[in-house]
Amino acid sequence: MTSSTDSATAQPATDSTPSGPSAPSGGLAPEPADEFLWLEDIYGTEALDWVRARNDSTDAVLLTDGYRALEASVLEVLDSKDKIPMVSKRGDWYYNFWRDEANPRGLWRRTDWDSYLAGDPAWDVLLDVDALCAAEGTEWVWAGASVLRPAQGQEYRLAMVALSPDGGDAAAHREFDLSTKAFVPGGFAVPAAKTRLDWLDEDTLYVATDFGPGTLTTSSYPRSSRILRRGQDLADAEPYFEVPADHLSGGAIHDSTPGFERDVAYDILDFYASRSYLRVGAEWVHIPVPDDVNVSLHRQWLVLRPRTDWELDGAVHPAGSLLAAPLEAFLAGERTLHTLFTPDAHTALQSWSWTENYLLLNLLRDVSSAILVLDPAAGWAATELDACPPLHSVDAYAVDDEDGDDYWLIATGFLTPSSVYRGTLSPGASGNAPAELVRRSPSFFDADPYEVQQHFAVSADGTRVPYFQIASKDLVLDGGNPTLLSGYGGFETSLAPRYSGATGRTWLERRAAVEGRERGGVYVVANIRGGGEYGPGWHRAALQENRHRAYEDFAAVAADLSRRGVSSRAHLGCEGRSNGGLLVGNMLTSYPELFGAVSCGVPLLDMRRYTKLSAGYSWIAEYGNPDLPEHWEFVQTFSPYHLLRDGVDYPAAFIWTATSDDRVGPVQARKMAARMEAMGVPGLWFYESLEGGHAGATDNRQGARLHSASHEFLWRVLAGSGA
Repeated sequence: MTSSTDSATAQPATDSTPSGPSAPSGGLAPEPADEFLWLEDIYGTEALDWVRARNDSTDAVLLTDGYRALEASVLEVLDSKDKIPMVSKRGDWYYNFWRDEANPRGLWRRTDWDSYLAGDPAWDVLLDVDALCAAEGTEWVWAGASVLRPAQGQEYRLAMVALSPDGGDAAAHREFDLSTKAFVPGGFAVPAAKTRLDWLDEDTLYVATDFGPGTLTTSSYPRSSRILRRGQDLADAEPYFEVPADHLSGGAIHDSTPGFERDVAYDILDFYASRSYLRVGAEWVHIPVPDDVNVSLHRQWLVLRPRTDWELDGAVHPAGSLLAAPLEAFLAGERTLHTLFTPDAHTALQSWSWTENYLLLNLLRDVSSAILVLDPAAGWAATELDACPPLHSVDAYAVDDEDGDDYWLIATGFLTPSSVYRGTLSPGASGNAPAELVRRSPSFFDADPYEVQQHFAVSADGTRVPYFQIASKDLVLDGGNPTLLSGYGGFETSLAPRYSGATGRTWLERRAAVEGRERGGVYVVANIRGGGEYGPGWHRAALQENRHRAYEDFAAVAADLSRRGVSSRAHLGCEGRSNGGLLVGNMLTSYPELFGAVSCGVPLLDMRRYTKLSAGYSWIAEYGNPDLPEHWEFVQTFSPYHLLRDGVDYPAAFIWTATSDDRVGPVQARKMAARMEAMGVPGLWFYESLEGGHAGATDNRQGARLHSASHEFLWRVLAGSGA
């Protein structure tokens, strides 16, 4: 894991020896019969006719006056002009991307600090995406911008703007002039693809993209970076770095930090193994650490985070620790490492960020935030920022890693709207004055009647699994409360406390008469294995053949909610997206006795064919390779599409996806719904957004639709009004 604010993140690289997922040598595992393969034709006429018919059926039951009012209340939250406009600093300007009712596709804009601090910024609009859509006849979706660092003393001027034509991961990149607020005529342009690019200088880009046949990995990502010079056709770009096709991806970046300019290449073998290379003269020099040690560079420092215990020169560095060494000395053979952080049973490192003179570490202690400030000049002495209330999430990161020691502090909680603070780090434990409030988001629901509690369930193997419960202070523990259990449990992703005005309105504040009492909703977030709440060990515990542990953890939380009287099967539902969709798909098929309803979004469900669909091949390190008979033996135990059985009392299910999702893809959701429909499973809804990518939404209106539809479905079932 690397901090998104590191000046040079070397998302590691390779030599020429293939070491990705192995191909079967003794024959493929058998593919079970699949009567719905025709639905894998994503844009086929027959498949889309099937989708539209199910969408119409869902709309017919969903779109009541009450539902429309609910969706409108969520859209009000998403479009609110009182939300915090989060900014990133480049030079003297603070940049922001903003969507609201008047600008559904959004505005890329900037302001100065005094204006931002005053509370009603005078925004300088750089790009109006809605106007661009109208002018070009393409429904562009903002996908970010890469701004070229100028020579010292000069203004930031050039950027590569990324725009997706449908909300998917594939985006077009076009050169933009910040001074003229226009695309550069005849400037750099890369067609829509899963592109990664970086500036070398104002006339040169490093581009990793789809250059034609053979230039993508099996996972559908670029496998090479090439040098693209101004005025040059993409096809003529000079090869610079390449990885084998069975690796996940590869490319090169340029670290433009003044005084530390260098090129770094990365070869990502799979999600958890990678190699980094430094350009020395005309050669790529491998940074010699194990493939499962994450590498990042900051000025003179090499920063390392091992994913498994790493023994080096007789010392064992635990998984999830953070280490540093002078880069030049390390490359010369010196192996003395500074230990910056060591995890314990309760505490894990989540991210880190450099200011000019300090290193900020963002930690979780039993899923509550803590922040350490490290001073390299004082032997990496650490002090803790006194800024983290319990059961809250607080993240600290640099305002500018080159110009001063100011930092942002972003604080949020399930009942606490987000706040932005700005502070300045100083030498010594007493030198850090409290950060000052810059912005506070408004409350979108009345939080006073509610409280946040943390509980621990005991999983099947005895592991204690934490979960958050957000409910009314006078909650009656009689099993009758409509309860929504959410989770993810994959890819070392942590679910820390986070404010959602939309969830407050669509779940906590809703009321219904259930079992003789007027009740509101209970919202629960489970921190199951597979996530990163306790570091890489918590994640590894649910990889591949141990995947069942994530599902046992989630089921244990569900059972604990019933044991404690919070809810019961008739009133307990679950919700998950993407890998979380696979999670709740397994609740549907393997633990149907625990749940009354399941909302399953943009999900993986067919685990026999997932590696052949969209970007699925890239997740073999997480789930296993179903083509290998020895892997299919365990993968089939968590493949919901193949676990459906006749005669089972399944919970009601809402399965939803997006046609333009080029990461997971829509076909697994389609096939699951089709098979359940053919089996006559009652209480089934299906909806497929025709755009929106993996998020399922390209603007706030679509986001409000999917959020509200999911919660409306669950509420109708769990509060007793019926789906």
